[in-house]
Amino acid sequence: MKVRFWGVRGSIPCPGRLTAKYGGNTACIELRLNDPERLIIIDAGSGIRELGNFMMVNDLPKGPISASIYLSHTHWDHIMGLPFFTPIYLPSTTLQVFGPVNHETETLDTIVGGQMTYRYFPVREAELAANISYANLKAGHFDLGDGVSLTTKYLNHPILCLGYRFECRGKVFCTAYDTEPYRNLFCTDPNDPAYDELMASEGQAVAEEQGADLERFVAGADLLVYDAQYTRQEFAAKLGWGHTAIEEAIAVAGRNGVKRLALFHHDPMRTDEQLDAMGKVYGQSPEAAGREIFFAQEGMEIEI
Repeated sequence: MKVRFWGVRGSIPCPGRLTAKYGGNTACIELRLNDPERLIIIDAGSGIRELGNFMMVNDLPKGPISASIYLSHTHWDHIMGLPFFTPIYLPSTTLQVFGPVNHETETLDTIVGGQMTYRYFPVREAELAANISYANLKAGHFDLGDGVSLTTKYLNHPILCLGYRFECRGKVFCTAYDTEPYRNLFCTDPNDPAYDELMASEGQAVAEEQGADLERFVAGADLLVYDAQYTRQEFAAKLGWGHTAIEEAIAVAGRNGVKRLALFHHDPMRTDEQLDAMGKVYGQSPEAAGREIFFAQEGMEIEI
């Protein structure tokens, strides 16, 4: 497996001199399998534009482009780059797009293609030349053939969101973003008029169960890309936004035998200088012992 980061930011693109090193594009990850040969793209944030340009130069001369795109969810920062992904304008291109949808009455092609209407974009989704198919994906385990398997898990985000665990020939690549630690949503204060003992107990049990499931999902990954938009101090003011504190991401990796942890979905306000400083602190923390911990950077390539 070879992983390359094309977009590592959360929320909104933030290009500029303060973000040039780590990059200002939103989420897009390229996963290449050599045996069997396969191209997998995770998320279509603004970073997919540069990936498309790369593919036009490096893949197209070898033959028609064929790839699978797995969307973690359909928030705009994770799909906004698709209209600028050059291969979709080639009739020889074949793309399979997978992702979760919140309502059965809404199809993935309608949600993703909805940004390509004349109100927002000069080319309609129906006018694209490529052969594009869409499939709603749910939590589960899937055999992708040729010794490749995929496990998906719902994450804790304000919209249905999937984490992806790809396994091939004993190697594991896993993504878990956008997600927030599970917590009890019911009142737990017995002195509060809204308190219900049964609901509080069940809420706590569900939170613990889902947290344990997530840890099993990432366990033993050779490379885990995990949500780390905030510090623990910042997270206190962002509760419910669907993201994770850096310290929590490191703790999850440490408890579950993750070999390499890529901290991902950087806050758009985070500068290169700040990420450099934070990388030294978190990468050398006691919790990092025995594993590589780093902030993902555009253009970074990792062999698994």
